[in-house]
Amino acid sequence: MRFDTPATNNPIDQLKIVGKAVDRVDGRLKTTGAAPYAYEQNEAAPDAAYGYIVGAAIAKGRIRSMNTSAARHAAGVLEVVTADNAGRLGRGSKNTASLLGGPEIQHYHQAIALVIAETFEQARAAAQLIEVSYDEAAGAFDLAAAKGEPALSGPQKGDKRIGDFEGAYAGAAVRLDATYTTPDHSHAMMEPHASIAAWNGDQLTVWTSNQMVDWGRGDLARTLGVPKNKIRLVSPYIGGGFGGKLFLRADAVLAALGARLVRRPVKVALPRPMIFNNTTHRPATIQRIRIGAARDGRISAIAHESWSGDLAGGKPEDAIQQTRLLYAGANRMTGTRLAQLDLPEGNAMRAPGEASGLMALEIAMDEMAEKLKMDPIMFRIKNETKVDPENPARPFSQRRLIECLRTGAERFGWKERNPAPASRREGQWMIGMGVAAAFRNNLVMRSGARLRLSPAGVVTVETDMTDIGTGSYTIIAQTAAEMMGVGLDRVTVKLGDSDFPISAGSGGQWGANSSTAGVYAAAVKLREAVAQRLGLDPASAEFADGMVRGAGKAIPLAQAAMQGELVVEDTMEYGDLSKRYQQSTFGAHFVEVGVDSNTGEIRIRRMLAVCAAGRILNPKSARSQVIGAMTMGVGSALMEELVVDKRRGFFVNHDLAGYEVPVHADIPHQEVVFIEETDPVSSPMKAKGVGELGLCGVGAAIANAVYNATGVRVRDYPVTLDKLLKGLPDAA
Repeated sequence: MRFDTPATNNPIDQLKIVGKAVDRVDGRLKTTGAAPYAYEQNEAAPDAAYGYIVGAAIAKGRIRSMNTSAARHAAGVLEVVTADNAGRLGRGSKNTASLLGGPEIQHYHQAIALVIAETFEQARAAAQLIEVSYDEAAGAFDLAAAKGEPALSGPQKGDKRIGDFEGAYAGAAVRLDATYTTPDHSHAMMEPHASIAAWNGDQLTVWTSNQMVDWGRGDLARTLGVPKNKIRLVSPYIGGGFGGKLFLRADAVLAALGARLVRRPVKVALPRPMIFNNTTHRPATIQRIRIGAARDGRISAIAHESWSGDLAGGKPEDAIQQTRLLYAGANRMTGTRLAQLDLPEGNAMRAPGEASGLMALEIAMDEMAEKLKMDPIMFRIKNETKVDPENPARPFSQRRLIECLRTGAERFGWKERNPAPASRREGQWMIGMGVAAAFRNNLVMRSGARLRLSPAGVVTVETDMTDIGTGSYTIIAQTAAEMMGVGLDRVTVKLGDSDFPISAGSGGQWGANSSTAGVYAAAVKLREAVAQRLGLDPASAEFADGMVRGAGKAIPLAQAAMQGELVVEDTMEYGDLSKRYQQSTFGAHFVEVGVDSNTGEIRIRRMLAVCAAGRILNPKSARSQVIGAMTMGVGSALMEELVVDKRRGFFVNHDLAGYEVPVHADIPHQEVVFIEETDPVSSPMKAKGVGELGLCGVGAAIANAVYNATGVRVRDYPVTLDKLLKGLPDAA
């Protein structure tokens, strides 16, 4: 099915099941431990040996020698995989660094060996016996130092310019020129990267934890140099990813190599301390923002430049995306600058680009509002736009930012906020409120599904879509049930298997809308097949309550499959609507904080997110996505920071003891409001994504609240008490 005109009325609009806050269909399996994650696929791959990865102890250089003799002779050891016996390896199209290093080392903790043994403990013990000597090379590990290089200074070839920014900025009545920094962040998901691999002749099956099954399968084939159709990737349950499992990683590659060498299944999980340096992370940024405005608050000039680093061949953190679209302004300039650093690979993490960019932009908007002596919300509303500021002929498909801001202000009690910083006290606590706009582009991806109708009237959905804790199983079941006119108890959903049709996968906030649209397409085809079997007109047949009605007849749905199972397959593809309309999601975050006037300790008191993100397919799971994102935003604002050892080139705090994330006590009352919206330009579901929108802007709202509470403006995240203490007013 091709979607190239805006959606009109369709069966989803009945909203008998779609749009309802139903419980997760996989919830009982997960809460009772009956849902097997990658490392737990013991029945599928019995008699698996255990692999333990050895990581490089330098950030850049070469292996001079590696002595594996002691490890090979250790108790229980079956084999040691290194670059010397792994065979010729390629590199996945989405991998910046090789997943098995040697002799060249590209980053710290790059995998250089896998010890395989009968037990995990034997493999781990033997790994400590491997002796490696290196020729260490000098590397670049400091983004701030790299920013000063001539190649990264001044205008760049890729800068986007509209109008005359420099002239308009110079002539503006009120100007802001400020620099903000965000540190490197880790995904820190609950389930580690893990895989089990088994060969059957030349056929390889890998049970793994991967958000994008087809991407992973393709890159595993490229890496191993085997045909893609010889690989089956299975990933039905994933314990969190946040972008860290979008791409093929070392666990899958080394499990496959090890299984081939020992001729039995091999299971590999990355130890938690290795994940932070072996896998990907959100790169640090340095962002300069300049805004010029008239006295009435109307922006005349806006510029946003962002510096980030990555390995050679990597890409920049696109922290300027939202600035190109969020606010009006006739004269504009945006640009990214990429420094080559020898730190572990930088790549996508929840809301790549906008999450970091809004942490800077939305502080800048508050700073500019203060210069203008305007309320921060009114300043944002003043600079609203209904069209793409870089292409005024291209309207937004839907844009309810003002409604989000005004709704949030009313519900949060914004009128009670004192605009004068450090003016509200409750005992030793200084109290402040902050706001930030939320923005995330709406991406749609080609997505397919297979539907089966059994003689018992059960509808089975098969698609390689994944569920990373987001609720994919449930909204896909809701979609199939709505389309086929049956209850959720008559729908079975099977996900995460490369034997199924290729889906959008989970990432970029595109998963829910795109994957359900793919199920919609297949369901339309199944409705047609059912109607034809039953001798009814497909265009007028009605599907409800397990019956198909038409031409004065009511026939059980199951009857269409009495002569044999009906099986259909289709893929939703997209035309040029995304070029004709700017599709985005919008929101507003409100935060109240308390700051201890003696110690600078920051406590979140309450949070509100107001989101406009198309049709909400399941308000219960959507709310869970948003409050989880808000929690992640608290982490990025107040505590999360991968600390770089700038001498040796690695992240020092590479475990969950040193890399702090919010815990229950850090998170108080959270409220989520969804603005009523459907977007027929997005898909037949008229939905959009929401899981990343809930993160975008949270950090800035917190930083703005801290400023309102204390009068101390922090532009370098995380906002920690040491950055407040010197500027705190005297305690009363």
